[in-house]
Amino acid sequence: MRNPYEWLAATVNDHTWAVAGVAGAIFILAFFGLSMVTMETGDDTYIDKTTPRGALLAHYKDTYGSDAIMLIYEADSVRSPDVLRYIDRLQEDLRNERYVDEVSGVVDLLKRANGGTLPSSKAEIDAIIAQAPPELVERMLPSDLMTISVITLDPGVSMDAQQQVLGNIESTIRISEPPPGLSVTVSGNPAFSKEMGEAMGTEMGTLILAAMLLMVLAVTLLFSHVRYRLLPVAVVAVGLIMTFGFMGLFGIPVSMTVVGAFPVLIGIGIDYAIQFHARFDEEIRHSTIPEAVWTTVVSLGPSVLIAMSATALGFIAMFFAPVPMVADFGMVCTIGVASCYVAALIIVPVFAIIMRYRPKKEAAASAPVPEPGNSLLDRYDRLLGRLAYTVAKHPLPVILLFAVVAAGGYHLDQSVPISADEKTFVPRDMPALQDLEKITRTMGSTSTIPIIVIADDVRSPETLTWIEQFGIYEQEHNDKITGVASIATLIREHNDGVLPSTRRETDEVVARIPESTLKRYLNGNMEAVLEFSTVDMEMSVARDLVKRMQSDAVWNNPPAGVTVKITGSMEMFAAVMDDINESRTLMTVLGFAFILGFLVLVYRRFGAVSPVIPIVFIVGWNGAIMYLLGLDYTPLTAVLGSMTIGVASEYTILIMERCEEELARGMEFLDAIQTAVQKIGTAVTVSGLTTVFGFAALTLSTFNIIANFGIVTVISVGFSLVGAIVVMPAILALMYRYTGRPRVPAGART
Repeated sequence: MRNPYEWLAATVNDHTWAVAGVAGAIFILAFFGLSMVTMETGDDTYIDKTTPRGALLAHYKDTYGSDAIMLIYEADSVRSPDVLRYIDRLQEDLRNERYVDEVSGVVDLLKRANGGTLPSSKAEIDAIIAQAPPELVERMLPSDLMTISVITLDPGVSMDAQQQVLGNIESTIRISEPPPGLSVTVSGNPAFSKEMGEAMGTEMGTLILAAMLLMVLAVTLLFSHVRYRLLPVAVVAVGLIMTFGFMGLFGIPVSMTVVGAFPVLIGIGIDYAIQFHARFDEEIRHSTIPEAVWTTVVSLGPSVLIAMSATALGFIAMFFAPVPMVADFGMVCTIGVASCYVAALIIVPVFAIIMRYRPKKEAAASAPVPEPGNSLLDRYDRLLGRLAYTVAKHPLPVILLFAVVAAGGYHLDQSVPISADEKTFVPRDMPALQDLEKITRTMGSTSTIPIIVIADDVRSPETLTWIEQFGIYEQEHNDKITGVASIATLIREHNDGVLPSTRRETDEVVARIPESTLKRYLNGNMEAVLEFSTVDMEMSVARDLVKRMQSDAVWNNPPAGVTVKITGSMEMFAAVMDDINESRTLMTVLGFAFILGFLVLVYRRFGAVSPVIPIVFIVGWNGAIMYLLGLDYTPLTAVLGSMTIGVASEYTILIMERCEEELARGMEFLDAIQTAVQKIGTAVTVSGLTTVFGFAALTLSTFNIIANFGIVTVISVGFSLVGAIVVMPAILALMYRYTGRPRVPAGART
C-alpha cells in the first residue's frame, strides 16, 4: 500500500491547481459554516440536559417558570403621578407581549388599594404607601428615587425566546416617551445573559486580533531568515476559519470558555506552519521545488502528525468533562489543531509551487561575516548543551529537586479554591452586572432554591402537612433562608390561615386559587414545588447550604412514596463546583493515560514513558503557581492539566527523538543527550516562545476567567520548556542506564 504522504506529495506536484481548487472548496464550505456559529450562555453551558440533574432543572424551568426580567425606574421622585401613570401604561403594553405571563410593580399595589384606579395626587399615593406592608413596599419601592417592575415570563420559555422578548421590551421603552428625568433600565438574568453574549462576541474578535498581531510580531522577529515570513500567519488564519466552519456545521456553540480556545489555537497552530515552512525553505536551498515538496511532505508530515496527535489527545481528555463548556473547549481545540495541521500540510507546498518559491540569498560576500560560533544563537546552543551534559551526568539530584517541588505543588493544588459563580467571570464594569447588583441591594437577593416533591398524591393532607413542616423547619434552622412559598402556604393563604384536614376540602380551596398562581407551585396531582428564598451569598456557601438541605430532607422523613429533589440554578452552580473538582483530576489522569498509550503504541517499548515523566512534574508545578498567585479553578482553568500534557508532550518527544537518533549513530549516551539538546533546544525554545505570544493574548481579556487562564497558560508553557530542556536530559540518562543500549527512533525505523 502506498504511503499516503507520498501520494499527497505526488498529487501536489503533479496536480497543483486541482489541489488548490479542492482546498478552496473546503475553505468556502468553512465560510458557509462560519455563518452558522452561535453564541451560548446560561444553564446549557454548565449542565448537560441529558443527565438526571440537567433533565430535572429543565423540567423545573419548563413547568414552573423562567427567569424574570426587571425594569428599574429612576427619577427625582418615582412617586410622582406622572411617573406612575407612565409606569402603568408601560406595564399594560408589556402585558400584551408574547411569552409574558405577568407584569407587577408598585402601581398594582396602589390600584388595588384605590378601587382599581391609580391615585391622582401625591398625597393619596403617600397615604396608601404608608398603610401598605413595609416588607412589600421595601421590595417594590426601596426609595423615592427608584422603583422596580417585575416581568414574569411563561414557564419553559427558551433562551432565544427570552432574547426576543428582551428586544421587544427595549423597543417598547424606546417609543414610550417617558416623563422628563425618568430613566428606564432593563435588567434581570435574561438581560445579563444577552449582554454577556454580545460581550463575548466582541471579546472573541479582540482576542483573535491581538493574538494574530502578536504572531506577526513573533514571526517577524524569529523567522526573518526565510522568504514570505508571514506565510505561517496566513496558514493559521485559514486554520481558524476552518475551525469556525466546522463548529457551525457540527453545531458547537461559542461559550465563555470556547472564546479562550482561539488564541490557544493560534499559539499552537503557528508552530505547525513554521515547521513546514522552515523545512521547505531548508530543502529548496539544495534541491528543486518538486524535490523540496516531496521531502517536506513525506519526511516532516508524519513527525508533525505524531506531535499534533499527542497534543490533540490532551484536548480529547476534556471530552469526558461533565461541564458542557469544558467539553466544547476540548472539542474546539481538537478540531483546531487538526485544521491547522492540514492547512499547513497543504498550503505551504501549494503556495511554494504557485509562487515559484526561491529562498533568500545568503549574505553578500562583501558583508562582514561574524566569527563562527560567536552569534547569540550559537552561544545559546552551547549553553544548552553544557547544561544538558551536566544534568545527564548527575540526574538524580535534578530529578529529586524537581520532584520535591512537584510534590509540594500537588499538595498545594488541593487548597486552590474553586469558583463556579458566573457573575465573577465577567468584567466588573459590565452594565448588566451592575444593574443586577443594584437590584440585589434594593430588593434583596432574588435567588431561590426550589425543591420538587413527587408523590402519588401531593394534595393529600399527609403530604401537604409534611411540605409545610419541612418549609418551617428549614426557615428555623438555616439563617440563609429568608422565606418559603409552596402549595401548602398557598392553600393556607386561601383557607383563612389553616390547612384543610381532608382531600375534599383541599380540592375546594385549590379551585379558588387563580390558575396563574397555582401553576407555579403545583403540577397535576403528583408533583409540587417549594421555593425557598435566600440571602445573597457566595457560591461556596450556597453549595454548603444545598448539601445541608439535601440532608434535612432525608432527616425529616417524608411520607412513604414521597420523593424530594433539589434543583434550580443555585443547586446547579453548587454541583458545577464539585464537577470542576472531580473533572480536573479526571481530565489530567485521562490525558496522561492517552499520551502514554499513544507513545507505547508508536514506540512499542518501555522507554516510551520518558516524555511523560517531566510532564508529571510540570502539572505539579502548575498547581503550585495557581496557589501562589491566588487564582481559582474555574471551568476554564480546570483544563490546565490536560492542556499542559498536550502542549508539553511535543517538546519532550522532540528531545527524545533527536537523542535516540544520535545514539543510533554510535554516540556515547552523555554526548548524545548533549548533542540532542544543543541541536534542537533552540528550535524548541523558539517554538515555545511563539506559543507564549499566542497565549499572551488571553491576558488582555476583560473577562476574569479568560485573563487568569492566560496567565497560567503562559507560565505553563514556560514550565514545559524547562521540563523539556532541563528535566528530560536527566530522565533520558536514567533510562539509558536502565536499558543499557541505544534504541532506534521511530523515524529511523521508517
